[in-house]
Amino acid sequence: MLEGIIRESIGKKGTKALRRDGYLIANIYGKGLENINAAFKENEYIRAVRNKETLAFPVKVGDKEMSVVVQSYESHPLTGRLLHVDLMIAQPGVLTHYMVPVEAVGESIGVKNKGLVNIAKRRLRVQAKIEDLPKAIVIDVTEMDLGDSKLIRDIARTENVRFTDADRVSVLSIIKAK
Repeated sequence: MLEGIIRESIGKKGTKALRRDGYLIANIYGKGLENINAAFKENEYIRAVRNKETLAFPVKVGDKEMSVVVQSYESHPLTGRLLHVDLMIAQPGVLTHYMVPVEAVGESIGVKNKGLVNIAKRRLRVQAKIEDLPKAIVIDVTEMDLGDSKLIRDIARTENVRFTDADRVSVLSIIKAK
């Protein structure tokens, strides 16, 4: 379980001091719940997010234990170092929006013909309850050739999970390698 601290100072000076000490700034929120300003050790946070089995993972801040989902994050434009992360509390039975990663599976015809799989949208916005949420949206690319693309309307629907992006948005395509 990832453990963090509650930030007393939410100003610029306090934030810089925490970042200098190796902490990642985080905001934790949920529907009808009070926001929590927290900080996690950056390396421990990255390790916890990489090793999770589901979209939600447990954290402990102060004396509160909760299950959270990464909603958004901000990284430094040059170094790529994480600066800030927004975590939403995964409340059972509450219908809300989540960002679910896209995963391409299979060896496509276009890749065999010297093409590349280009994932245009790495995460799709869906509306669901945490119990119904898939770990990833898996798209089979075995039948795709050069120039083919998959739109949101072409993705197989999962029960109790609704895509909130427009149907005409391209998720992935097979492009010609340069």
